[in-house]
Amino acid sequence: MPYEFQTIIEPFRIHSVEPLRLTSPEQRHAAMAEAGFNLFNLRADDVLIDLLTDSGTGAMSRDQWAAIQHGDESYAGSPSWFRFEAAVKDLFPFRHVIPTHQGRAAEKILFTAIGGPGRVVPSNTHFDTTRANVEASGAEAVDLVIAEGLDPRSLHPFKGNMDLEALDRLLRERGADVPVVMVTVTNNSGGGQPVSLANLRAVSALCHSYGVPLFLDACRFAENAWFIHEREEGQSERDVADIVRDMARLADGMTMSAKKDPFGNIGGWLALNDDGLAERCRNLLILTEGFPTYGGLAGRDLEALAQGLSEAVSHDYLRYRIRSTTYLGEALDRAGVPVVLPIGGHAVYLDARALLPHVEPLTYPGQALAVALYEAGGVRSVEIGTVMFGRHPDGSEHPAPLELVRLAIPRRTYTQSHIDYVIEVVTAVARDADRLGGYRMVYEPPALRHFTARFEPLD
Repeated sequence: MPYEFQTIIEPFRIHSVEPLRLTSPEQRHAAMAEAGFNLFNLRADDVLIDLLTDSGTGAMSRDQWAAIQHGDESYAGSPSWFRFEAAVKDLFPFRHVIPTHQGRAAEKILFTAIGGPGRVVPSNTHFDTTRANVEASGAEAVDLVIAEGLDPRSLHPFKGNMDLEALDRLLRERGADVPVVMVTVTNNSGGGQPVSLANLRAVSALCHSYGVPLFLDACRFAENAWFIHEREEGQSERDVADIVRDMARLADGMTMSAKKDPFGNIGGWLALNDDGLAERCRNLLILTEGFPTYGGLAGRDLEALAQGLSEAVSHDYLRYRIRSTTYLGEALDRAGVPVVLPIGGHAVYLDARALLPHVEPLTYPGQALAVALYEAGGVRSVEIGTVMFGRHPDGSEHPAPLELVRLAIPRRTYTQSHIDYVIEVVTAVARDADRLGGYRMVYEPPALRHFTARFEPLD
């Protein structure tokens, strides 16, 4: 007879290990003060469990390390390039694939080519580098996620969906100013929430009825496809790779940070169908990144990414990946810690606004919570709120729509005991949340301030 078991088992064995350094609360407080109370400024050696990001922090597989040995470092026309191109086109059948050293380089090239003053780029929700590259071109970045996407407690299964009425209104009023519509899958800024295939179809039809191209910010494409497989009617019997291909066919292009779902420690690409735009983007690539058959990457990186793409759509891996993230989120929810629901794919998002209602938005409750998690247990997370999104192009500062702290889970890196420890740390800090105070920003750069800003605690 069939049995059902509840234990989450990793679909891999550990092949090599790296040590973690244990520190005292006093050491962590000193490290935090030296870093200007910015988690990005910490030395990684001072971090016990690093949940700052899932970007480039995952563990490569045995077969990826083996593929590295096939890396051909020819400047032009390397065999590694052709393997990489074929692997990308197998899942994303766009005519042109332009490799870059990471996703923000693809964004920079794209918006340099199509952005500019007077233009507007709508998205469900732009993430940090996308928004920064749109605005750096002089264009306006507009977020049009559905209302449920702004409610941390809503249980809508696809909270990353774009608001179709709002998009239709924007295209009707300003369609001539819209060079592209971007859809982020999954929606990182809104809690790692997926976009449904039905919503993508509707967005695609709407864009094309106005003659506007649709692009995907697709760095977590496999996780989004798994949510479609699990939650969307009529999709449960389909292979995830086929769902990915359907997502791609609805779009006219994509940007990719291959440091996420494709299991890269570095890498990315821009892919599209428009021949003229592709030529302009390749010329920019040569100016800033490298030749079109390596784009700032070594041949060995191209080989590792080609192999990683095949592993990213494995059902066994994705079932483990999503379930293990849910394990963390559900444990915190049961303990009364406010988190964004449903639990996202790559991360658990703590609702700092709900947990720290006594901390004013412009004194950065998310930053206060992130600092406390590190000082309490050496867990590094990241604020996704007013620090990251509060500064506007006109120089003004306003509270962000959501005040979150993201616990991003690196792929194939931590075990269940590591996650159990994180649960203990978060719940302990949450019990004493009323003791936490806000911060003032004492230094900020002109763009992407959350990376290098410095803070000091308020009295």
